Amino acid sequence: MTQQATIRGEVCFRAGDGMPLEIPDGPVSIEVAADSVTLGWEDGPGNAISAAIPRDDYERYVREGKIRVQGA
Repeated sequence: MTQQATIRGEVCFRAGDGMPLEIPDGPVSIEVAADSVTLGWEDGPGNAISAAIPRDDYERYVREGKIRVQGA
């Protein structure tokens, strides 16, 4: 089930073995799986981006208030 959330603060993901990349503040869609969470956002008009982060990182970001899930 897709949920909506807002990023407020430093939330990062890794593309492969690369450096951490920051997800910009603003609205995101989230899909929660057993071991990971996929976040989707637009980086400009019509430029959709998505990234998966470990479930533990997602839960920490929510606790810290950096990911604010709507209706939670």
